[in-house]
Amino acid sequence: MTTILTADEVAAIPQGDLRLLQSEQAQALLAAAIPARVAYVAGDGLPRIVPTWFRWTGDELVMPTFVSAPHVPRGARRLTALRARPDVAVSIDTNDTPPVVLSLRGRVTVDEVAGVDPDYADSVRRYMGEEMAAGYLEMIDVPGTVMARIALRPTWVGMLDFASRPPGSAPAS
Repeated sequence: MTTILTADEVAAIPQGDLRLLQSEQAQALLAAAIPARVAYVAGDGLPRIVPTWFRWTGDELVMPTFVSAPHVPRGARRLTALRARPDVAVSIDTNDTPPVVLSLRGRVTVDEVAGVDPDYADSVRRYMGEEMAAGYLEMIDVPGTVMARIALRPTWVGMLDFASRPPGSAPAS
C-alpha cells in the first residue's frame, strides 16, 4: 500500500526525489485516463515525443505497443530506437489551469509479449471504458498479435502544479 504524503511533506521534497510519486497529485495523474508523453532519441539522433496509453503498476510505468497484429500495418517505429537508446523522459499532465505536471526519467526495458499484453488490456479498459474495451480487446486478441512491453522504472521524478509547487520552488537535484 502506498502512503500518500501531505502537501507540506511534498513541498519539502526536492525535484528528482522518487518520494514525489507518493504525492496525491502524482497518484491522481498515474491513475487518470490521460496519455503520457514519452520523449526519446530516434535512430536519426533527433528527439521525438509520442503520446501513449500507460499503466502504473506501483513500480513501473508500462507503455505497451504493437510489434505486429492483423489490424496494424507496421509495428511502432520507436521500438528500435528505445532498444538502442533506452533513456527517456515522460510527462503526464493536465489541461487545467494551472496545470499539474508529473515528470519521470529513467531507462526503459522493452520485452516482447505474444498476444495482448495484460498491462495494455488494463489501460484499454481505463481509457475506453469496460464496454468499448471488451469489443476492442476481442478484435485484437487473435493469432499474430505481438506486443512490446515498454516499462520505465523511474530514477528521477519531478512534480509541478504552478500553485503550491511552481517551477523553481523546490530544490533541484
